[in-house]
Amino acid sequence: MNAGGEAVFPRWSVLIPTWNGRHLLEEALGGLDAQVLRDFEIVVVDDGSDDDTVAWMGDRRRDDRLIKLPTQSGLAAALNRGIEAARGQFIAVLNNDAVPEPGWLEALDCAFAAAPGTSFLASRIRLYDDPLRLHAAGDTYGRNGLPGNRGVWEADGPPFTEPCEVFGACAAAAAYRRELFDDIGVFDEDLVMYCEDVDLDWRAQLAGHRCRYVPDAVVRHRLSATAGGEIASYLVARNRPLVAVMNLPGFLWRRGWWRIAGAQLRLAFEALRAIQGRAARATLAGQLASLGHLPRAWRKRSRRQRSRRVADDYIDALLER
Repeated sequence: MNAGGEAVFPRWSVLIPTWNGRHLLEEALGGLDAQVLRDFEIVVVDDGSDDDTVAWMGDRRRDDRLIKLPTQSGLAAALNRGIEAARGQFIAVLNNDAVPEPGWLEALDCAFAAAPGTSFLASRIRLYDDPLRLHAAGDTYGRNGLPGNRGVWEADGPPFTEPCEVFGACAAAAAYRRELFDDIGVFDEDLVMYCEDVDLDWRAQLAGHRCRYVPDAVVRHRLSATAGGEIASYLVARNRPLVAVMNLPGFLWRRGWWRIAGAQLRLAFEALRAIQGRAARATLAGQLASLGHLPRAWRKRSRRQRSRRVADDYIDALLER
């Protein structure tokens, strides 16, 4: 409350979803404590952890907001509960295994101020254990129906030192105007986790929202420190074709259905060659599971394509060849 008794809301809300990640939270939150920009609230969403996250937050981080989900619901659901509770004009999401540099939030704030027509922002995400290399400098999407991270595994440096428009933002460290969620909705909880950010990228782009890469917004990321292994292989393999079905406009399917199908067959063939591996078996299981989700994905596709606001040429120019 201010002196007049009116509620005063922070400029930013920073959301950290977490599941059994107390051992990671201290460094992530320490990175937020060191931010140059101070006008923000921290919202930690605990996704039904059975470690000591909740007790630790109550003991050590009483000034931060904690949302406790009764059971594990998945990353997309945790993010959505955080968005619903957020009070900021701008919303940043940060993985519990990501550590922001002190100027991260200030760089995002300046980028929104400089580009009022931009709806969401991608951070410069470096590998935690090898910070001279990148995990993502924005998201990409190929005409073969497969998502990617721009600059993944590459040495950090040109061309990743310059801001530019990109297809989307990796939600390990991303920022959104609140109006974006008001317009297109939040993360698709049917996807649970993995590719839920790519799906949001697609829905935003179809509705005419732009994404910008902010090279000064630097974060170091431990890859899959909370959830990885077989569950990651399964959900990535399940969700990739569903995202393509829900979002790719008809002209892309007509022009390149064989390319999209071929990419899925290649992934299946590679998994079959390594069938003794647990990740390979999970990949095949995920691809098969996607078939059962196709009817629901098709219904969502119909709604999304009817509400599309951008021309074919715009979408075509966004995609990787």
